[in-house]
Amino acid sequence: MADRSGPPTLEVRDLNVYYGQSHALQGVTLTLGHGVLSVVGRNGMGKTTLCKAIMGLVPVASGTITFRGQSLAGLGPAQVARLGIGYVPQGRRLWRSLSVDEHLRLVGTTGGAWTRERIYGVFPRLAERKSNLGAQLSGGEQQMLAIARALLLNPKLLVMDEPTEGLAPVIVNQVAEMLQRLGREGDIDVLVIEQNIGVACSVAEQVAIMVNGRVNRVMDAGLLAADRDLQQALLGVGRHAHDETPDDVETASEAAPQRQSMVKVYNVNPKVPTRWSQPVPVSVILNAARTMTPVEARTEPEPAQTASRSGTVYVCGTLDTKGEELRFMRDILKGQGLRVALVDLSTSGKPSGAELAPSVIAGFHPRGSAGVFTGDRGSAVTGMTLAFERWMRQARDVAGLLAAGGSGGTALVAPAFRVPPVGVPKMIVSTVASGNTAQYIGASDIAMMSSVADVQGLNSITRDVLSNAAQAVAAMVKARQNAKPVEHKPAIGLTMFGVTTPCVTAVTRQLEDSYDCLVFHATGSGGRAMEALYASGRLKAVIDLTTTEVCDLIAGGVFAADETRFDAMAGSTLPYIGACGALDMVNFNAPDTVPDHYKGRQFYHHNPQITLMRTTAEENAAIGRFIGEKLNRMNGVVRFFLPEGGLSALDAPGQPFWDPAADKALFQALEQTVRTTANRQLVRVPMNINDPEFADLVVKTFRSFHARPAQPRRA
Repeated sequence: MADRSGPPTLEVRDLNVYYGQSHALQGVTLTLGHGVLSVVGRNGMGKTTLCKAIMGLVPVASGTITFRGQSLAGLGPAQVARLGIGYVPQGRRLWRSLSVDEHLRLVGTTGGAWTRERIYGVFPRLAERKSNLGAQLSGGEQQMLAIARALLLNPKLLVMDEPTEGLAPVIVNQVAEMLQRLGREGDIDVLVIEQNIGVACSVAEQVAIMVNGRVNRVMDAGLLAADRDLQQALLGVGRHAHDETPDDVETASEAAPQRQSMVKVYNVNPKVPTRWSQPVPVSVILNAARTMTPVEARTEPEPAQTASRSGTVYVCGTLDTKGEELRFMRDILKGQGLRVALVDLSTSGKPSGAELAPSVIAGFHPRGSAGVFTGDRGSAVTGMTLAFERWMRQARDVAGLLAAGGSGGTALVAPAFRVPPVGVPKMIVSTVASGNTAQYIGASDIAMMSSVADVQGLNSITRDVLSNAAQAVAAMVKARQNAKPVEHKPAIGLTMFGVTTPCVTAVTRQLEDSYDCLVFHATGSGGRAMEALYASGRLKAVIDLTTTEVCDLIAGGVFAADETRFDAMAGSTLPYIGACGALDMVNFNAPDTVPDHYKGRQFYHHNPQITLMRTTAEENAAIGRFIGEKLNRMNGVVRFFLPEGGLSALDAPGQPFWDPAADKALFQALEQTVRTTANRQLVRVPMNINDPEFADLVVKTFRSFHARPAQPRRA
């Protein structure tokens, strides 16, 4: 751990930088004592210019920059780097013709903590690609190499300009975790310029916000992560009623004349610039300006679109094998006056008469059509499944979805059908609808109708079934489009089990006047459904009091979550409230279904079909580590409650699952795993989770993060 005494690592005072007559930095003042400091702001606010000024890449008109008390005034980039400042520029700036290993050998030093071996350990992907040239790396691999190159200089200060720009989410998480690790180790201080608010707030305790070339404020990262209004005002796109515009600037409505006059259009780069280009003289730019008279906007209203025709119903499937059946349903929907489009998901290469041909959908595969039309049927279907899901994620006019097929066709469309939010009609006519459909439906509201006979041509059975499916979708779409708007209270999700019902009921009663409280049964699919709604924006908050699905994941119970549990909340910057509800039990079906290796454990027979098994201290420790790692990934304010008086109705003095030692192992694992900060906290309370005082504390905590006045009750 580095010595934290002495002057601040970086201090910027009244810094002014100009590009010609453009005042890019206007009196910027900023201090990085030690650790990690994030700087955020919209495009064009001066963030990159600040980095370049620190590194000596642009001239400073006035002001000071000091590094550990030493002035950087007048120093060139090489001199700044020798002082111990590493730079990860925006755009990576790698050599296309040098390999990964050659990049690292070029900058490597001896005797420092960061060596090529350590780099390859931290970035195993670079070790796999060490012989590849810079031009052969993906964007994420290039960013890893740019960071590694700076670290090999063993700097005292690392300046990073947009390190997660354009990266896939999994790479973004890796970069964020590395920055958090650097902050914890303390050997390298970091100034990170970042537009991703979630990353910026997760890696630093303080965030500086730049507005119009100035540091508008420096504030607590957790408060910024939780304040969506402030994010929108200072960092969002577009104008807002509460934007901090100086009082002496006219608003658009005040300044706009009745008729638009001519405007000047300037070209600041008359010739395509290169790295050796000199700034274009202002007189040249002014003389080359052209005038333009804008066309007045139309004032007459556009014809209104009827509600029954808004949006499109997509009929999806493989037209090369199910064309007759799909067109039959398409025609029924058209007869109901709906806008309909066929989506052909065939991989055979046969001609398609669909509105959306296979080549159109295949283009949404990460590798384009080549990722779908591989010549191998198995990989082609897999590729089309992924491409169709990605197409669905960008579709904005989906009024309803309808498909028909066998097991293969059902598996092909199901992932995409799970994408639209709850409420959008989704129907699959399938040969597998009479069996276990959980793998197809997941946490969505897909309706599946058994085809009875195989979906293979039109006959007396399939005509009736397919007609019923099409008519049902038409009725659902029309009802949804013609429904009168209803003012809804913000929806929040709560997780509950039978043994935590008193707690959730008490919390719901206190919040239902102001919020639409949706309770999800923590049975595996319940947690997934809640997180899917949260990720889609349908839920404005969660109160995750019953996290018992993790027990079944760890111990092999029947109500297990999957590895993505908590990921929806980790991907948000909103506050998260959770608790150890029912983490004292694993769920099995009837007693004879309990695995043999659990014989002799403590059980409770909830009913003839459900058997509960008490978790052990070892299992609780594993559960605590799993949840703790998930909490560490959350970017918003976190409050996770540890009820020392018991985790459920069965875990209380005198009850069959009362085991303070096992609960202690859970709490200790959480406390050892969670990286607590002012914003991420574990809260020990002496109550049982079902005590009224516990519910009161949860509600008080929730209201402190979500201020909303209670609505008057209706008579």
